[in-house]
Amino acid sequence: MRFLLAAVFLAVLLPAQVPYQRIVNADQEPQNWLTYSRTYNGQRYSPLTELTSANVAGLKSIWTYQIFDIDHFEATPIAVDGVLYVSEPPDTVLALDARTGRRLWRYIREVPNDIHVCCGRVNRGVAILDNTVYVGTLDAHLIALNATNGTVQWDTKVADYTGGYALTGAPLAIDGKVLIGIAGGEWGIRGFIDAYDSKTGKQLWRLWTIPGPGETGHQTWPGDTWKTGGASAWVTGSYDPDLNLVYWGTGNPGPDWNPDGRPGDNLYSCSLLALDANTGTLKWHFQFTPHDSHDYDSTAVPVLVDGVVRGQSRKLVAFANRNAFYYLLDRVTGEFIIAKPYSKFTWTKGLDDRGRPQVDPSMEPSENGTLVWPNVYGATNWFSPSYSPSTKLVYVSVREQSSYFYKYAKEYKRGEFFVGGGERVVGGAKASGAVRALDALTGDLKWEFKLESPPWSGVLSTGGGIVFGGSMEGNFYALDALTGKPLWDYQTGSTMYSNIMSFAVDGKQRIAVTAGHALFVFGL
Repeated sequence: MRFLLAAVFLAVLLPAQVPYQRIVNADQEPQNWLTYSRTYNGQRYSPLTELTSANVAGLKSIWTYQIFDIDHFEATPIAVDGVLYVSEPPDTVLALDARTGRRLWRYIREVPNDIHVCCGRVNRGVAILDNTVYVGTLDAHLIALNATNGTVQWDTKVADYTGGYALTGAPLAIDGKVLIGIAGGEWGIRGFIDAYDSKTGKQLWRLWTIPGPGETGHQTWPGDTWKTGGASAWVTGSYDPDLNLVYWGTGNPGPDWNPDGRPGDNLYSCSLLALDANTGTLKWHFQFTPHDSHDYDSTAVPVLVDGVVRGQSRKLVAFANRNAFYYLLDRVTGEFIIAKPYSKFTWTKGLDDRGRPQVDPSMEPSENGTLVWPNVYGATNWFSPSYSPSTKLVYVSVREQSSYFYKYAKEYKRGEFFVGGGERVVGGAKASGAVRALDALTGDLKWEFKLESPPWSGVLSTGGGIVFGGSMEGNFYALDALTGKPLWDYQTGSTMYSNIMSFAVDGKQRIAVTAGHALFVFGL
């Protein structure tokens, strides 16, 4: 048996009831955090206003929950009516009393010994819909749990984990469906995004991120390379209920650093995909890094915003890409609007007027090593940006670091690492980080807050005019959203691989963040 349910506290709780319309109208209940980015638009913005630049210096730790695993704790809690639902690595789900951190129930799924994962045994969160909590597992199952007591409602096998397939991202629950993207791009998988019936676990549709024979884009994969080309979808997407479109980013083609055997654009790797939520049909795509050879996954959370561009009101999607460019696209059509660098880059000579990179052959990985900016982890990574409707700024955690990229010949063998190269990171004083505030409609830099080292923490903006972030040195800090001025700092004692969220209980605002192997909750 691969799971164990341990009911630790017998608590009398009102059953969580989160119908789809509650998530659609999440702004009407800012005290809750009902989906991965709080709202479907991916903005990771909390309208709560109790914390301001005038009082945030008074933040104190209210409670801390220590987990039982040594892997990175990267999850974003879901907050519903005084209960936090959170995943801890590798495949455990908890319900916690949001007032005290008292554990209400705990679900544990045992991880197979022969699991294949690229970058740590992690789980980035859960989704909730109606009275059910959904979680993906490292052995590529999607599981539905009763939100009241953690009992398993259904368990669906998504893929065969022995081939390198895994689920590490939080699901996205929409109207009657649970969406999940597959991980495993370094193991020669063929990527996909799935939708499952929220009540039964039956698969409703699958969008292969590498097109098969007869499908548009298949010609960009010579021979059988499409079968092992990666293009995973391991970070949670965003959703526009009015357009009924889901927006999801895809990862690198494989093998990562040796593209010799896969000439062409390698669609739909390193792309943003817009999918019909009912059918999974691809409506449009935009490829940020065709024929990627530096592992510049485009798996950040797409941020949906509205704005006036060239005198016309438009529905837009903003994307701070791992390849060091900030993009703005029309989210109805996928039309390219602007791209602007927000971090140092040398991998391309620049972009043309369609947003396509102008290849610099001297920057390709080589047998002797090629020094390239940014490094393999990119100018940013999986951790979330934030957009404030008040300031009209997008806040991004930025990594300033280079690497020597190497390549070597690699044949695909099932269950083996399939990257065709490696890197030597340039660290020390030559690496740094920052939080940068960008004008959402132009990409212009408005301010930056410098960090000692490249960060692995996302950011959160709030209605009180605060931006929260975290550092590799363990500092959890608050900045003024308009100026970047530092306002408060707390030393957590451990490296922060985290996203940040906010909720309220009994009318009091709380800020929650993971650091090391603990969930910290702060308040006044």
